[in-house]
Amino acid sequence: MELKVFRDVLPAAGADCTAKAELPLETELLISDYLPPVQRIVKCFAQPVVLQKQLAPGRLTLEGYLRCTVYYQGEEGAGLCQTEQKLPFTKTLELPSFGATAWTACVEGQTEYLNCRAVNSRRIEVRGAYGLVVSVHAQLSTEVITALSEGGIEQKLTTLGGVRRAATLEKLVTIEGALTFPKPPAAILDITGTAEVRELKRMQGKAVAKGTLRALCAWRAEGDAALLSQTAELPFHQIVDVEGLSEDCQCLCTLAPVGFAAAEGETAEDGSASTTLTATALLRLSGWRPYQLQCVADAFSTRFAAEVTPQTIATEGLLCTLDETTVLRGSGPLPDAGAHILACFASFGPVSLTRSEGRAALTTRAVVSAFAENTLGEIECYEKALDYALPLPADLPPDAQAYPECWLTVQDVQCTSAGGALEVSLTVRAEGAVLVRQTWPLVGGVELGDPLAPADPEVSLRICYAQAGEELFAIAKRYHVSPGQMIAANDLPEGTERLDEAQRLLVPGV
Repeated sequence: MELKVFRDVLPAAGADCTAKAELPLETELLISDYLPPVQRIVKCFAQPVVLQKQLAPGRLTLEGYLRCTVYYQGEEGAGLCQTEQKLPFTKTLELPSFGATAWTACVEGQTEYLNCRAVNSRRIEVRGAYGLVVSVHAQLSTEVITALSEGGIEQKLTTLGGVRRAATLEKLVTIEGALTFPKPPAAILDITGTAEVRELKRMQGKAVAKGTLRALCAWRAEGDAALLSQTAELPFHQIVDVEGLSEDCQCLCTLAPVGFAAAEGETAEDGSASTTLTATALLRLSGWRPYQLQCVADAFSTRFAAEVTPQTIATEGLLCTLDETTVLRGSGPLPDAGAHILACFASFGPVSLTRSEGRAALTTRAVVSAFAENTLGEIECYEKALDYALPLPADLPPDAQAYPECWLTVQDVQCTSAGGALEVSLTVRAEGAVLVRQTWPLVGGVELGDPLAPADPEVSLRICYAQAGEELFAIAKRYHVSPGQMIAANDLPEGTERLDEAQRLLVPGV
């Protein structure tokens, strides 16, 4: 008799690989005429912005720009000044060849080294490298057996659940607003910001994101070397096309500012100045569609010899989503006890997932750079490293592999000097998700062979001494007997799958 096999397609977890690359940085920055000449270099930063990711067999191509920012002390009491440059790059990373029906690539990294020097008062030379760490995770549609029938077949079913990656989008968006100063600024040192997506509407192939971007501007008034701060809130309403998105998707949407531009506006009668502010932000959106599928985990025949081909499937599920705020604090001695803090910035290294004492946590290292004027009138940069650890709100199964798909942003950073020590307070917001991969043994194929030998008529009774914890299906498979017959012959509760205690079982079929 022919065996009937029913199959379906499962979005199984596919390739999981990490690649590293180096972005060289070699450039010259010319100081514009409206900026003060350079007296001494204070600090140089580099930060990549990835605009496009293209996956091809055996390689991943990244396109974007490297933002190089230099802070320096200006001549003639100009105080702390800043200039920057965007350097386009295209980087191809070698990967193992693999098939994928859906994929995502998380790009992180940190500065390997930066050498910055002033060639003259109007030219700065920068040499260095930025190390990229790219994690690629793929899903691949895989065929599985969902049911078997005929030929005396008995099957053990298991329900697999997870998520299908339905949509992935990374897109630069522009947000405009106004920044009002109490009086016209002589110079704008830096503009940073944070963003919050407060509402997300999902439609077929489209998404509408609403929220607020909060900009923080450090500026200096005419004739004053002291730094002042000004804030502005820019509401945004973005409509984007997202292929594969639907209303039943579970979504994660974040917005991260990557650049600001300020254009001089008009001065009011009261002396206040309005500046047009344009923010460029990276919108990230991921959509997952949950699924459940019943599959055959084991099988045998009560009438024929059966050859079972095993199949191992890895599923991918959404362990938890993250929107957590953590405050980090630290302190350290200052080389100059009388130094006066001017400004401070923070950056993060790659995020990793670690296990400790049965719990999983996101960990990374944050570096706070504090700019201070010492007692000699020189501006210097002091750094303080802080360890970040965020326990996951959900338990991670011990036999599972997990990876984060999250981003850290600085909500607030405060640096003060007291008693010759640098006191640091850093507020970090973590947004994203943690996905978990688990493997499951399944039946990949079944072939029926010769008929089984009939039961020995001389044997009138068969007894099985089962141990505690044994599965009833495994016992029935050993004797080629239906599990339902085992339950009926031994008056076991309907639906019994595992024996709670050792007992003697009657094996029917004679």
